[in-house]
Amino acid sequence: MHVIILCGGSGTRLWPISRTLFPKQFCQLFGNESLFQKTINRNLIHAKSFKVVINQEQYFMGLDQLEDLKCSLPSQFILEPIGRNTAPAIALAALSMEPNELMLIVPSDHLIDNQNAYNSVVEKAKGLAEENNLVTFGIKPSYPETGYGYIESNGYEVTSFKEKPDAKTAESYLKAGNYFWNSGMFCFKAGLFLEELKKYAPDIYQDSLKAYETSRRENQIRINLEDMKAIRSESIDYAVMEKSQLVKVVPADMGWSDLGSFDALYEALPKDSSGNTLHEQSIHLGSKNNLVIGGKRLISTIDIEDLMIVDTTDALVIAKKGSTQKVKDLVAEVKKINFPMTNIHTTAHRPWGTLTLLEESPHYRVNQMTVRPGAKLSLQYHQHRSEHWIVVQGTATVTINDKTFDLFEGQSTFIPKEAKHRIANKGQSVLVLIEAQVGNYIGDDDIVRIQDDYQRN
Repeated sequence: MHVIILCGGSGTRLWPISRTLFPKQFCQLFGNESLFQKTINRNLIHAKSFKVVINQEQYFMGLDQLEDLKCSLPSQFILEPIGRNTAPAIALAALSMEPNELMLIVPSDHLIDNQNAYNSVVEKAKGLAEENNLVTFGIKPSYPETGYGYIESNGYEVTSFKEKPDAKTAESYLKAGNYFWNSGMFCFKAGLFLEELKKYAPDIYQDSLKAYETSRRENQIRINLEDMKAIRSESIDYAVMEKSQLVKVVPADMGWSDLGSFDALYEALPKDSSGNTLHEQSIHLGSKNNLVIGGKRLISTIDIEDLMIVDTTDALVIAKKGSTQKVKDLVAEVKKINFPMTNIHTTAHRPWGTLTLLEESPHYRVNQMTVRPGAKLSLQYHQHRSEHWIVVQGTATVTINDKTFDLFEGQSTFIPKEAKHRIANKGQSVLVLIEAQVGNYIGDDDIVRIQDDYQRN
């Protein structure tokens, strides 16, 4: 069975931890593993191979995290220039497979605590899928949640799909006992899904087929922007599952959470005897039942209860429990005054390593750069700024116009405006530099790339 991991979504309800270019599936919220890595590990026992459908801007982040696991199974990334929801994403994955091959579709940002229960329901779904059914997974509800869609069932038979209910309706679903949360997980044969998609959403099928056929297929499948734009955005539920006569549901009770809010994250994290989430850099005096997430700064609380405290290097959010669904509204307000803050952390992940903003003003910026062994930046120049590089750790191979030379720890060099330049790390360890940019304009769009190993414009 081929495991298809969907990496779409920006996770704005977990801002400022999760951001557009560093969404929650890549955040290490539970020890040293991200949710994406947990998804890989959870499915090793079921997978013949992995296919990861991901935004092209996040490709190298996903690739790095996959390589960190030293996974020996075949894997392939399908790179979307823009998102078009789950129906096209799954269609592109299905088109890359033989018609009779089984697909297990799983989101990358969900948490599942009970591995044995998960294995059991996957095997049940696999059996139903082999009998030419489109199988979805229904999560046994533990409380009357109004933020999920529901599936009404009679055994494995789906009676109906329900939209997100109000509180009273959700309570009635919980009491009835035959309603399940819609998990966004599926299992079916690739060809069967495409047949049903062609039947119920023929435009999505045809446009996805065109996008796949015109894609660049090397180690990864890279979809063209214009072809992706042409596909109608639609979820698999609306496009196929709510219309097909071949749908079955497997009820599941496996410690599942989509971590769609800080309230949900609080429930999933370990806590101390007073109900405060565990965090090394925190002290609580008379405080209880608080979520505390932070970095290097000490977070201290006195006599507070039921708060969510989320501290990052450039943003602090404090909210009452039960109100964290409003974080999405908060992000909309932040975008009006500081759009980059919703898009990227002060540490940005690049194909070659990381870039951390240390200090900034309108006419200068100071960054810390780390370059992975064997990686190099693009050959580029700037029209409005000069740069000064100082090597902190490792050896940098520097090109400036027609000269190439090595810089060692403690050495530096100056790059004037319009000089063609690049850095490469030919060593075996991480290269660390301090970069000072100075000019009348220091925006990222003042990068003119001449040559790039990562196919960026």
